[in-house]
Amino acid sequence: MHSETSAPEGQDLNDGYVVSVRGAVVDVCFDTALPAINDALSVQWENDAPLILEVQSHLDPRTVRTVAFQSTAGLQRGVPVAATGGPVSVPVGPAILGRLLDVVGNLRDDGPVLPDDTPRRSIHAAPPALRDQTPTTEVFETGIKIIDLLTPMAQGGKAAMFGGAGVGKTVLVMELIRAMVEGYDGISVFAGVGERSREGHELLTEMQDSGVLDRTVLVYGQMNEPPGARWRAPMTALTISEYFRDTRHQNVLLLMDNVFRFVQAGAEVSGLLGRLPSRVGYQPTLATEVAALQERIASVAGSSVTAIQAVYVPADDFTDPAVTTISSHMDCVIVLSRSQASEGFYPAIDPLASSSMLLDPLVVGVDHYETAEAVRQTLARFRELTDIISLLGVEELGQADRLIVKRARRLQRFLTQPFMVTEAFTGVPGARVTLADTLAGCRAILDGAADDWDESALYMVGTLADAEAKNAAAARPAPKVAAKKDAA
Repeated sequence: MHSETSAPEGQDLNDGYVVSVRGAVVDVCFDTALPAINDALSVQWENDAPLILEVQSHLDPRTVRTVAFQSTAGLQRGVPVAATGGPVSVPVGPAILGRLLDVVGNLRDDGPVLPDDTPRRSIHAAPPALRDQTPTTEVFETGIKIIDLLTPMAQGGKAAMFGGAGVGKTVLVMELIRAMVEGYDGISVFAGVGERSREGHELLTEMQDSGVLDRTVLVYGQMNEPPGARWRAPMTALTISEYFRDTRHQNVLLLMDNVFRFVQAGAEVSGLLGRLPSRVGYQPTLATEVAALQERIASVAGSSVTAIQAVYVPADDFTDPAVTTISSHMDCVIVLSRSQASEGFYPAIDPLASSSMLLDPLVVGVDHYETAEAVRQTLARFRELTDIISLLGVEELGQADRLIVKRARRLQRFLTQPFMVTEAFTGVPGARVTLADTLAGCRAILDGAADDWDESALYMVGTLADAEAKNAAAARPAPKVAAKKDAA
């Protein structure tokens, strides 16, 4: 038993010492009162920076089991451990704008140190009381046609993009960062959870080039870090967001990529702590952990936190417990489809599977609602007719169905859009489209204004006027080149 072990000679009895190390899980023994659950412990060892541990359970009257936030390679038994007296705290406030932090608040961008008077906050906090929350119905316009039309986002709401590997979640998040931060008067906080180091470097460079880094905070817990870092990185980003919302009364845009990695890290931690797994191998505390994160994203009087989250769908299985648990907290669900991506329709958003609570005539207006419903009905009928077309051809359809197919195919192409973040790869300039132009374009296509246009004219354009110009240019005969006379 650990309780029979005595502190190493010369050890302060108020501190603890390491008695067991198993990967990211470290057991620490104390000869006095045990620290509370979620309290932070600091290990001073040979490495330059102290190792931070977080208490997860009390094994017996003298021993706690903790999860490490950094690598434990080289950690030995008997190393002294100091109790900090509270949870992990991270720096917050204007001093960290434009900076890149890790899960415990250490700077990782090789920039200057923070001022001594920089405030700090615990990463664990209760969500705002329901009586203090202010539900909002203000639409957050993104400039992306298919999102603004079919899945409008709410300021102060939670939106999630669900998709398997390689369907464009990260590209869509980066486009939203680029498009929204440039025209958004507020603070942005980005949480990179379990993603690749390359993606983090690309995002940092992208923000520096676009000039929005001075209003952004980046928090990373990447896939090469221990599960504890990936598990708590969203909490660090959320704590920074809450400070700007509650103390400075500023609107905050919180972007998380990828929330599934947060759940996955929680499952790894749960297994390391010896808990029996639940459905599909996930942790038994899955619903509690997701709720503890998502319920803190809320609006209070005068300021809000708007969350846009990317969620990886394992094996394209949308019934996965992690996916269903996360989606239950969302106001806006954007589903990225592999079939859409395979046909070259980007953003590869499935217009029928995606939904938003704001798509209501009382919120977005009757005109927007009716246009969106007409687009959905047209695309849904086209999907029903797909099997018939593949077997018999369009010619076997009735006149009304043939017209629906013609307009649905044009709507599909009109709802594609070139992105600013992909301009360097495609050579096509990115486009931002206002909601008014999107509605006008969709209504015109539904009314038959583009029936005689070539379908390709509507593909990867901004407004309908751009498509009209593209169609006119394609229909214009090529200039004749004078034939060269043979040399005498």
